Amino acid sequence: MWRRLSGKKISRELLIEVEDIIQKELSEGHRLKICIGTDSQEHKTGIEFATVIVFLRERSGGFMLIENTRTDDKISIKERMIREVAKSIDIAYQLCDIMDRYEIELEVHADINTDPKFKSNTALSEAMGYILSMGYVFKAKPDAFASSSCADRFVN
Repeated sequence: MWRRLSGKKISRELLIEVEDIIQKELSEGHRLKICIGTDSQEHKTGIEFATVIVFLRERSGGFMLIENTRTDDKISIKERMIREVAKSIDIAYQLCDIMDRYEIELEVHADINTDPKFKSNTALSEAMGYILSMGYVFKAKPDAFASSSCADRFVN
């Protein structure tokens, strides 16, 4: 279930909530950009994922919506990175019509390191290809703040 940073649960459908947020922000004169990212943490009993939708107000801060999900699967680091990207792309795809309607820039952030010394780098080319082939702007570490900073705060 999606929630705000305050912990308040969103009871309405995500698309309705996002569109209402956009309309409110635009009516207040804010210019928006939306960044979507997912991070995960492996546990003995499975993997926890946190996905965030970050609403950035040009020169005026921002806020986010958060969703946590869990799986019992045991998977490789590469597959876990691709699942993170798939979760982000799924949300981006759900929101793309709204983004187009209001002409809002959308980025998909991947918690994948561009430095080959890090394990997550094994999924970089696949993740980048996946995101770019869907027509989204791709950001990886260190520029992927939605996944590596925001979503990272919500996985235990």
